[in-house]
Amino acid sequence: MKLQKYNPLKPYLLLWGTQSLSALGSAMTGYALILWLYRQSGSALETALLSICSYAPYVLASIFAGALSDGWSKKRTMLVCDLLAALSTVGVLVLLKSGQLAPWHMYLLNALNGLMNTVQQPASDVAATLLVPKEYYQKTSGLRSFSSSLNTILHPVLASALFAFFGMEWVIAVDLLTFAAAFVSLLCFISIPEQPRDSRTREKLLQSVKSGLSWLKANPLILNLILFLAFINLVASAYNAALPAMLLSRENGGETVLGLVNGMVGAASLVGGLIVTLLPAPKDRVRVICGSLMISMSTENFLLAFGRTPWVWCLGAVLGWLAIPLMNANLDVIFRSTIPADIQGRIYSCRNTLQFFTIPVGYFLGGLLVDRVFEPLLAAAPSQGLLVGLFGAGKGSGAAALFFVLGLAGVAVCLVFYPILRRFRWTEPKS
Repeated sequence: MKLQKYNPLKPYLLLWGTQSLSALGSAMTGYALILWLYRQSGSALETALLSICSYAPYVLASIFAGALSDGWSKKRTMLVCDLLAALSTVGVLVLLKSGQLAPWHMYLLNALNGLMNTVQQPASDVAATLLVPKEYYQKTSGLRSFSSSLNTILHPVLASALFAFFGMEWVIAVDLLTFAAAFVSLLCFISIPEQPRDSRTREKLLQSVKSGLSWLKANPLILNLILFLAFINLVASAYNAALPAMLLSRENGGETVLGLVNGMVGAASLVGGLIVTLLPAPKDRVRVICGSLMISMSTENFLLAFGRTPWVWCLGAVLGWLAIPLMNANLDVIFRSTIPADIQGRIYSCRNTLQFFTIPVGYFLGGLLVDRVFEPLLAAAPSQGLLVGLFGAGKGSGAAALFFVLGLAGVAVCLVFYPILRRFRWTEPKS
C-alpha cells in the first residue's frame, strides 16, 4: 500500500486560492463604484478620492497595526477583518437599493475597508511566512503575482459586464459570495501556526512601534528599498488617478477601452508571474528590482502620453507591467528572508506606513493636476501649438500630458536610488 506524499504547500494553496477569489470579488465592486461615480461627476479628483479614502487609514494606522497583530491570533484577526469589510459592502448595497447612495457614503465605507485591511495585511503576510517553507518563497511569490494578475485581467471585464447588464447589485452579490467562500475555508479548513511570544511580542504598543523603526534603521538596505518603493508608489498612484480620466474621455477611449487596457495590465503581470515561478534565483536581487522598475517607468507612461489608439495604450500596459512580478518576487524574498518571523508583523506595518503613505498623496495630486492644471492648460493651448501636437486636443489630453511628466519622474527616481542601493550587499540565505 502506497503512502501519499504530503504536500507542504497544501494549507497555503487553499488560503491563497480562496483569498484570491475574495480579492477578485472586492476588486469588481471597487471597479464598478469607479464607473458609477465617474458617470455621476466626470471628475478625476472625486473618483480618486475613493482610493484616497481606502489608503489614508491604511497608512495612518498601519504602523500600530502590525505591533498589535504580532500579539494576536493571525487566523482570528483575518476572520474578523474580513467580516467587517463584508459588512461595509452590505452597507453599500442597502444604500443603493434605497436610492440613497451618495459619494460621501462611498468614501466613508472605503475608509472602513481600508482600516480593516490595515489590521489584516500584516497578519496575512505573517501567516504566509508561517505556512510556506523557505525554499518555496520565490515560487509562492510568483503565485501571488499570478493571482493578482488574473484578478487585474478579470475584474474589469466581469464588473463591466455585470454592471452593464444587471446593475451594481449583482456585482456586490458576487463580491459577497466570494467573501463567504474565503471566510468558511479559513474558518473550517486552514490551521495557521502561532509563533511563541517572546519578550518582543509582549512589548507595549509604542515600544513595539519604536522597536520596528529601530530594526529598519539598523538594516539600511531594507529601509532604502522601502523608501525607493515609496517614491515609485507616488508616481504609480498618480498614474492610477489619471488613467480613467484619460481613457474614459479620449476620442478612441471609453469604458471598453479602459477595461481592455486594465486587462492587458493583468495579462502582462500574469505572464510575468508565470515566468517568475520558472526562473532560478538571480545572483543579484537588488539589481533585478531596480532594472524591473526602470523598464516599467521608462515605457508605459510615455506610450500613454503620446499614443492615440487603444493598441498603443495596450502596448504600454504590457511593457509597463511585464517585469513587475519579477520585482515583487525578489523584493518579497529579501524581506521574508531578512526579517525575523516573530517580528514581521510590526516590521511590515512600519514598511506599510513608510512605503504606502505616498499612495493617497499621489492619488490626490494626480486627480488635482488633471482637473485643475493639465486639462485647463491643454484646453487653452493653441490648436496648432506644440502641446496639442504632442498630446492631442479635447478632454483627456491634459491627463496625457500628465503621463509624460510621470514618465520623467519615474525614470529620475530609478536613477537616483540605484547607486544608493548598490552600496549595500545582500547575501542569499542558505536553506
